[in-house]
Amino acid sequence: MFQKSHSRALTKRHKVAIAGVATLGAAALAFSAVPSNAETTTSEAASAKVAYSSEQLKGLRSDVTEQLAGTSLQSQAAEAAAAKKAAAKAASEAAAKKKAAAEAAAKKKAAAEAAAKKKAEQERKAKEAASRSAKRATVKAAATKSYANNLDGWIKESLDIMKSKGIPGTYNGLYRNIIRESSGNPNAINNWDVNAVNGTPSIGLLQIIKPTFDAYHVSGTPFSQYDPVANIVASANYAADKYGSIDNVNGAY
Repeated sequence: MFQKSHSRALTKRHKVAIAGVATLGAAALAFSAVPSNAETTTSEAASAKVAYSSEQLKGLRSDVTEQLAGTSLQSQAAEAAAAKKAAAKAASEAAAKKKAAAEAAAKKKAAAEAAAKKKAEQERKAKEAASRSAKRATVKAAATKSYANNLDGWIKESLDIMKSKGIPGTYNGLYRNIIRESSGNPNAINNWDVNAVNGTPSIGLLQIIKPTFDAYHVSGTPFSQYDPVANIVASANYAADKYGSIDNVNGAY
């Protein structure tokens, strides 16, 4: 007789399958045993217990095994799909984290570069400001420098201005030409030479005429031929243009 197994509980689906197979098997056996006297045999068959052959039991076990195997495969497939989905999710999250980290690194790098650029710009401006300050200090020092109001002081002040403007000349070159031209008198004027005849007399320490003074006047000095410093600097500027330096002038020029 077929005994129920107590070692493993069957699902409702399995139980239904087994019951169906058992019912069909019992029906097949009942009908195959019906004799010519159907009435009597049927009655006896109905009252007799149904017996199952070893082949039927074997087939039943095979069906149940196949159903259990199918259920196991479905469960494994579902687990594999869930694992695959979880792996895909993990990969997506890892990619998102990697992208976020890369973006953060790029932002940090950009911020560092911007900070470095800003610092460099600030340092450049600071250097420029310091340079301008130094230049202003130099100019201020030169402006506040005092000179004697005599020929020595006029030549020294003129030399400082000439140096700042890039005009060549030495103390000796200026002094020598001044003594020859005016004996050191800033108000000296020549009223007898050809320049005077032409209406442009030579005036001042280095006896420069008005057109030449106007053409070679140096900014920052008074616009007057009689001003000793303006006269010296304009004359030295003219001599540098025509002779290379006032030092190269040894006569009328």
